[in-house]
Amino acid sequence: MSGVEALLLAAVAACALSLLSAVTGFGGGVLLLPVFTALFGLRVAVPVLTLAQLSSNGARVWVNRRELHGPLVARFALGAVPLAVAGALLLAHAPLAGLRRLLGVFLLAVVAWRRWRPRAPRTRAGAFVAVGAASGLGSALLGSVGPLTAPFFLGYGLTGAAYVGTEAAAAVTLHLAKTAGYAAGGLLDGRVLALGAALTPATVLGAALGRRVVARISDRVFVTLVEVGLVVAGVLLLTGG
Repeated sequence: MSGVEALLLAAVAACALSLLSAVTGFGGGVLLLPVFTALFGLRVAVPVLTLAQLSSNGARVWVNRRELHGPLVARFALGAVPLAVAGALLLAHAPLAGLRRLLGVFLLAVVAWRRWRPRAPRTRAGAFVAVGAASGLGSALLGSVGPLTAPFFLGYGLTGAAYVGTEAAAAVTLHLAKTAGYAAGGLLDGRVLALGAALTPATVLGAALGRRVVARISDRVFVTLVEVGLVVAGVLLLTGG
C-alpha cells in the first residue's frame, strides 16, 4: 500500500470513528488504534492517534459548547494532566498488553453493574480528580481510554450534548498533556505532525455530522448506545492482544 493510499484509508477511518465518538462520547480512539497501528506502526500510531483525537475532541467541544460543565472539566484536568505527561514519557518502556486486558474487564464489569444496579448512586464531582488521573495515565500508554470515563460521566447524570461536550473538553486537557509528553520523549517527529495535520479535516467533519445525530435521539437511546459501545470496546481490548 502506498503512502497516499494509507493516508486516504486513515482519513476515512478517522471521519467515521469521529462521528461515532460524537454520538457516544468515546469509541473512536479505541477502534482507530488498531487501524493506525496496521498502517503506521505502534510507535507512530499512538502519537498520531493523540493528534487526531485532539482535533476530534476540539470539534466536539465547539459544537456542544453551550452544554459544557466547566467545573467538572477542571476537576478532571487536575488529575489528568500530570499523569498524562508521566504516561507519555513511560510509553517506550511500559508493558501494554496486560493493561489493555485489565481495562477490557473493567468496562464489561461496569456495564454489568449498571444493568444489575440501574439506580446506583451518582458519581460525585470530587471523584473526577481520580477519574482524570487514571484516564491520563491509561490514555498516554494505550492511545485511548475514552470508554473508561464514560460510566463516570453518565453516573454524574450527563446525557446528550452535555455529556458529549463535557467529556470531550476533559479529553482535550489530557491530549494536550500527552502531546507535550510525547514531544519531550522525542516521539513527535515531522511524519507524526504531518499525519496529524492531514487527518484533522476528517475528524472535524465526523464530529459535525455526529452532533446532528445526537440532537435526534432520546436520552434512553443515547445511554443504550453508550453501553453497547462499552461492551464492544471491552471485547476489543480483551481480544486485541
